[in-house]
Amino acid sequence: MTLRAGRRVRLAADLRMTGSAAPAGVPPEEAAAFAASLTLAAGTAGTVEHVDEGPREQSHEVREYERLSSLLDAYGHQMPPASRQQAEEQVRALQEDWDAYRRRMLLVTVRVRLDNGVVLDDAPAEAFVAS
Repeated sequence: MTLRAGRRVRLAADLRMTGSAAPAGVPPEEAAAFAASLTLAAGTAGTVEHVDEGPREQSHEVREYERLSSLLDAYGHQMPPASRQQAEEQVRALQEDWDAYRRRMLLVTVRVRLDNGVVLDDAPAEAFVAS
């Protein structure tokens, strides 16, 4: 399902949020915080307000991984063995940065205003189904 602003969605599963809570309007240093939890039932409907499809900018390491990988794919068979081995080692060293970048690119988060007034921000898109 492709999410876009204005689309009606429902929670795909029960969602439980836990943490500390304090009365609104009371300065944090004066508030007596307490533990609390809130559970939203599967099927709770709302409207997508914003979709964030991940970072668009690439780090130097990601650009270098792409450059070296392309170089190896295109010319690796023609490279001297020592040069090819050095490039392969550099690609392996950058693999973790590349994997992290790919995970962020695949992560789509949304801001959804539920009909009950609760706003879920930076929620994974997979938490919702179309209404």
